[in-house]
Amino acid sequence: MAKESMKAREVKRIKLADQYAEKRAALKAAGDFVGLQKLPRNSAPVRQRNRCKLTGRPRGYMRQFGLSRITFREMALNGKIPGVVKASW
Repeated sequence: MAKESMKAREVKRIKLADQYAEKRAALKAAGDFVGLQKLPRNSAPVRQRNRCKLTGRPRGYMRQFGLSRITFREMALNGKIPGVVKASW
């Protein structure tokens, strides 16, 4: 499980990225790189980390399902993900 503080930091980054998205696009289109540098660092969408929806784990993230590899495997083993058949893992 991820720490609550790490999850809260991620939510803050998402909000900042949404808030500055239009301004960032306008500055990029104008070629004003000095203006881009003056924006908050956490407002860049690149700084966001993909996390598992259930556990908050940042590594081994499967984009198609929004889960970490470990959570995906547990759910597949319990039959909660349709169409996934256990092979040799």
